[in-house]
Amino acid sequence: MGSGGFKDHFSGVAGHYAAARPDYPDSLFDALAAVVPATAHVWEAGCGSGQATRGLAARFAQVHATDPSAEQLARHWAAAVPAGGRVTLAVEPGESTALADGSVGLVAVAQALHWFDRPRFFAECRRVLVPGGVLAAWGYGDFLPPEGMVDAVADYRRQIAPYWPPERVEVDAGYSDYDWPFPALPAEGGWLEAEWSLQRFLRYLGSSSASARCLQATGDDPVARHAPALAAAWGDPSDLRQVQWPLFLHLRRKPA
Repeated sequence: MGSGGFKDHFSGVAGHYAAARPDYPDSLFDALAAVVPATAHVWEAGCGSGQATRGLAARFAQVHATDPSAEQLARHWAAAVPAGGRVTLAVEPGESTALADGSVGLVAVAQALHWFDRPRFFAECRRVLVPGGVLAAWGYGDFLPPEGMVDAVADYRRQIAPYWPPERVEVDAGYSDYDWPFPALPAEGGWLEAEWSLQRFLRYLGSSSASARCLQATGDDPVARHAPALAAAWGDPSDLRQVQWPLFLHLRRKPA
């Protein structure tokens, strides 16, 4: 647990997370722009190092991006944006923000809602959203092994399996059993896709909470242990291989 009682699984791997996580597709942000006006202000809760912030800032007037981890925010790309940019950053928990009542048209949560105290977070959404505003929450499940790498990836996954936090089950289920606060809007999932070198792929594996917890608990780095087999299955380390993750999206509109 980090300061303030939040479940801090990523401050210790913040550098890996900022450098290695995949980018979200433009189609995801286009779906948000189709139901929220471009003039809207956005609260992005649990923003991490900003994988989703850039797409939000490209489509909406202002983004207030928050995270309880100062280490994550220090690596946010907007930390280097001059004053007056379209993004503001604040160290705030997902369950509470300094934003005023009825001040945002969109609350966006990327791959983070499973860490929140949802009743408190949903109450905060009711407070800060304008009537007719939208709550958007999305995430992605485990990646599909690149072609020819099923066995090598399975060996790595077996080692880290006991170290996934319990909330991982909620991601695998696509948040399907959540008690949402507002009526649903039509929303389609899709895929995250990346063309990565072997080095980038291994950095991604090292950014997972299960890898970090395995290393901390056992002293055995699962990525280093399985890197030779993963590299052999990959082929030329400079070759780019496609990596895919199933993406899910929930859209909920606050009644007007």
